[in-house]
Amino acid sequence: MHPNSAFRHDDRALLETLIDEIGFGTVFATTPDGPRVAHVPLVSTGDGALQFHLARGNALTRHIDGMTVLAVINGPDGYVSPRWYADPVQVPTWNYVALELEGRVRRMDGDGLLGHLEALSAREEARLDGPPWTMDKAPEDYLRKLMAGIVGFELEVLAWRETLKLSQNKPADERERVAAGLESQGASAIAALMRTLAK
Repeated sequence: MHPNSAFRHDDRALLETLIDEIGFGTVFATTPDGPRVAHVPLVSTGDGALQFHLARGNALTRHIDGMTVLAVINGPDGYVSPRWYADPVQVPTWNYVALELEGRVRRMDGDGLLGHLEALSAREEARLDGPPWTMDKAPEDYLRKLMAGIVGFELEVLAWRETLKLSQNKPADERERVAAGLESQGASAIAALMRTLAK
């Protein structure tokens, strides 16, 4: 988390939206085997928890139940060139969006895992054109076999630490120059967030 308080945004609804829009992150934990990380799709329950699943053979799976872990969701980012400022006394920097969620993990039962998978596929299918794929389209025995190879977990979020570094420490005209520069380099997502969130 960036130490500058200008880069905080304590709007919980916005942070939940970031989780849903990005939908993917990393889970970090210190295990008896050393530090480990898993790259996972994440689903917010909307009430202060995140759900994810791991392959049964993942290095975290056998340790993570009951542990306090850190989940990180990285949003759009982009390099900021000093050339984009009117004031020439600048240095390069990076604008980015990141959300750190710390909390305790519990293992879900089979019904919880199925509910998580249904919510995950429904969220992602809704973003595609055409009729959505649903879990009932998979043969029951095939689905049961696949589910036996994964384990579902829920992280109760105890600490939300966000960084939305969008040049809020610069005047509005400089922010617009930076947003335009980022957009010209193909970083339109971070430029859009600068224009909508950095007021």
